[in-house]
Amino acid sequence: MIVGLGNPGAQYRNTRHNLGFEVLERLAGRLGVEKSSEKYQGALAEARHEGGKLLLVKPLTFMNRSGDCVAAAARNRIFDPRDVLVVADDVNLPLGRLRIRAGGSAGGHNGLKSIIERLGTQDFHRLRLGVGPSGTAQDLADHVLSRFRPEEREAVEDMVSRAEDAALLWASAGVERAMSAYN
Repeated sequence: MIVGLGNPGAQYRNTRHNLGFEVLERLAGRLGVEKSSEKYQGALAEARHEGGKLLLVKPLTFMNRSGDCVAAAARNRIFDPRDVLVVADDVNLPLGRLRIRAGGSAGGHNGLKSIIERLGTQDFHRLRLGVGPSGTAQDLADHVLSRFRPEEREAVEDMVSRAEDAALLWASAGVERAMSAYN
């Protein structure tokens, strides 16, 4: 199961916080997914990759309630949290940088915090996408809800493309191989 985090609604499209949605949407296109269904408070689609099935999940709750959707989908479709990859933005990484983790804390990310709380474990995989630091804690929300500047867009496009590749490598070869290739 690959989960892309973001906020629903046109006003959040193309913001730093919605990079997970962007990666998931492009991945769906790349895998030939033509439709999704609404279930578990999210948009779900099945795809095939290298002989296996992938469940693509886009929570339609707001970021801080992403765990509601992810936990429901995981309970009903996935038996091991280590078979879940969550794609999310990260203000602690420089713009354009990827980091894959086999588990760990939320690192201040409300979407990851919600997923940890609802799954009851930190033992799911994450693909974090660097959106750069906000400068101060006061403008963190403004930063993650802002759109990328034109001069940042090339780095973002490259990062999203590499994130697609990293997610597919995770699905076919596992977290260790993906970490070696992309961290």
